Amino acid sequence: MKTTVIGSGFGGIAAALRLRAMGHEVTLLEKLNEVGGRAQQFKREKYIHDAGPTVITAPNLFYELFELFNENLEDHLEFKPLDPWYRFYFVNGFEFDYVPDREQMLEQIQRINPKDVDGYSRMLKKAQEIFKIGYQELADKPFHKLSTMIKHAPDILRLKGYQSVYKFVSTYLDDQNLRNVFSIQPLLVGGNPFQTSSIYALIHALEQKWGIYFAMGGMAKVVEELKNLMIRQGVTIKTNHEVEKLEVNGKNISRVHIKNQASINTDLVVSNSDPITVNSIFLGEEKKSIQNRFLKKYAKHSMGLFVLFFGTKTTYPEIAHHTIWMGPRYKELLDDIFNKKVLAEDFSIYLHRPTATDQSFAPKNHDSFYALVPVPNLQADISWDEIKNEYASKVVKALAKTIMPDLEKHIDDLFVMTPNDFKESYMTPHGSGFSIAPILTQSAWFRTHNKDDYYKNLFYVGAGTHPGAGVPGVLNSAKVIERILNER
Repeated sequence: MKTTVIGSGFGGIAAALRLRAMGHEVTLLEKLNEVGGRAQQFKREKYIHDAGPTVITAPNLFYELFELFNENLEDHLEFKPLDPWYRFYFVNGFEFDYVPDREQMLEQIQRINPKDVDGYSRMLKKAQEIFKIGYQELADKPFHKLSTMIKHAPDILRLKGYQSVYKFVSTYLDDQNLRNVFSIQPLLVGGNPFQTSSIYALIHALEQKWGIYFAMGGMAKVVEELKNLMIRQGVTIKTNHEVEKLEVNGKNISRVHIKNQASINTDLVVSNSDPITVNSIFLGEEKKSIQNRFLKKYAKHSMGLFVLFFGTKTTYPEIAHHTIWMGPRYKELLDDIFNKKVLAEDFSIYLHRPTATDQSFAPKNHDSFYALVPVPNLQADISWDEIKNEYASKVVKALAKTIMPDLEKHIDDLFVMTPNDFKESYMTPHGSGFSIAPILTQSAWFRTHNKDDYYKNLFYVGAGTHPGAGVPGVLNSAKVIERILNER
């Protein structure tokens, strides 16, 4: 069977490998000049920067891709465990290390609020219950049939999936700072903790089960080794191939048209491109899926991302590999970003310092960083080209005043990405960072189905489909496709 995979993010790569293992003749098409989708890497004169995901939380999913072909991931990649997992810094002076050592974490909680020690233990137990059902049982299961949703609705109700993650955390923890610390996980997949279903509390249990890792050489090294695996196994990879249109024949996609390239015949299409992009651009007037038309019109989208990449001509050894820098507001800021669609004066930052673990990202006695700031997506009226330099300066000043003294003196080779760049490079609707938001009414059966509702040979992987965004989510979406095809 001739199978075309559109887009080479982790979802597309995983789908290409899984379908190749099933015997398909696979061609992988990528718009950019390198595979990897958002897992690109910027190599500057002095510094290296991962452009997208930096966290590995379910390493088994990568191991599986090599095991499909009787290979061992450890012959090609090194996943290094991190400690701390995240360091939290609040501008109100609160600090907290989220660490793999349970006793060490409980000791920190004890010092902050003794009552919350028991509350945290009970919260983790409930998160593990949610994880068992929401992830271990359902993350790689197809949800394109309404009957599947009806079957599992009692579990969702019993686990209070209608609650927000923030409400879930607040049920167990009293201290406001700890509530903020343990409710930020939805932001890692593009969700507002005050609106995202408490089912996503499973992220906390997932981190506790497998830990948090960094791939030595960065995510680009992971992409490189997966690319090599695809080449060894006979997957045809075509970069600089931008899909323009899917040609239909009845209820099937018969041909893929590519910008400035010859079109190709296909028996099956798996799209790692955003489902809304597929239905609004690639299919145009041919789109038939009622659900996807509904999502295009009414979907709530994830936030945008403003990302500063820079080096420093000195090192900041007190900065952990991952730092969450929390501004003065939490709920109100998220409301500005997700609901009001306004760019606030304040902000919060995810700061990545890969040189804490891998010095190859910068010269000796230098550091490499990226600072990611959640911002409104392009549904907001923000002229990023006009304000991006000013906004970057604000972020640098905030870091310099707090955890990175004299940053303005030491900063080197700064450049930025805005939501405009996400729209242009990755064809994401409204330049969002994570496709549609992970609210309950856009999860499972309510999210874009992995199997198109109309076209028999069109399938979806990636952040915009079930089970959702984040590296474990998009890798699992390829397993869903594998299950569907094996059941046909």
